[in-house]
Amino acid sequence: MGTTGIPGSSRQTVQPRRLQGKPAGVYHYSRKKRRLRRIGAKSVTMIALLSLIFIGFRFAPFQPFEGLRNLWVTTAMTTLNHQYLATWFFSEDEIQKIMDSNQAANLGNSNPSAINTLGTNKDKGIDLVDISQKGFKGYLLKVKDPSRVKVAATQYLGTRGEKAEEIAKETGAVAVINGGAFSDPEGNGSGGNPLGILISNGKIIHKDNLNQYDLIGMDRNNKLILGHYTFAQIQKMGIRDAVSFDPFLVVNGKPAITQGDGGWGIAPRTAIGQARDGTILMLVIDGRQVGSVGATLKDVQDIMLKQGAYNVANLDGGASSVLYYQQQMVNSPSSKYGDRHLPSFFIVK
Repeated sequence: MGTTGIPGSSRQTVQPRRLQGKPAGVYHYSRKKRRLRRIGAKSVTMIALLSLIFIGFRFAPFQPFEGLRNLWVTTAMTTLNHQYLATWFFSEDEIQKIMDSNQAANLGNSNPSAINTLGTNKDKGIDLVDISQKGFKGYLLKVKDPSRVKVAATQYLGTRGEKAEEIAKETGAVAVINGGAFSDPEGNGSGGNPLGILISNGKIIHKDNLNQYDLIGMDRNNKLILGHYTFAQIQKMGIRDAVSFDPFLVVNGKPAITQGDGGWGIAPRTAIGQARDGTILMLVIDGRQVGSVGATLKDVQDIMLKQGAYNVANLDGGASSVLYYQQQMVNSPSSKYGDRHLPSFFIVK
């Protein structure tokens, strides 16, 4: 999603065992056909799902068709390979108007004084909750001690990213979800180049030259901080771990999306939030696959509010969405190559 877009950086080559009694050429030909069928099926599924949404409302943009039209456009425009599904039928002005009308509102910065983290370290427990609904499968981690939540980065920063399992092994983390924005031109990057600001254990390990940063971080009082800050402000705030991404979906208990779907369509999602009692909420939703099409930002916002979140930030989604917990991959990443190589992660130690 966002600046990261499309899978491609995590492709691996698997050497299969040769089948007894069959020439090598026959085996590899069959394997290639199966692989092409799988890839083709995913593309057809994506187009078919979007087509079902679109049919019948292009020339009837009235309720209830207006909502379907908007969902069609926002979903198509937040992919890298399927934007033509919107641009074929709508003008640039129409698309821009639809995107703008669905965006989350800017509610300003979070207020850390409203969060109580005193005594939260007495309960070290983590709960894994299935929040699946009609249309998608999703998972929520409730981390009762926010001091356990940190940001980890690839040890090959600037060169290539790492996978969630690698980060878990390197850091001893119990749980790992994907983190912030990164540069991935046309989906062909290596996942090693973060965008915005990246802070781990109080150390600034990446900083773009910007006037303000979209900050999603933990301060030294174990409170989730959301906001738009200058570098000087970030230094004064005592931020120990942070990434950059947006939008913020809940700020100081108020939802940012009160009309439309959030402007990002349906896709795999990752989000992080905090309840007023200090509990950290980590949400991952599968998408772009049979049995789990994906969720809108409005879906994410509403789920997190229902779970008691007081502040919520959207994290990188799409093919990046991953939840690794207790040495297992919990979700099903949407990339045909499996989970991606990424520069940053939120972890639980």
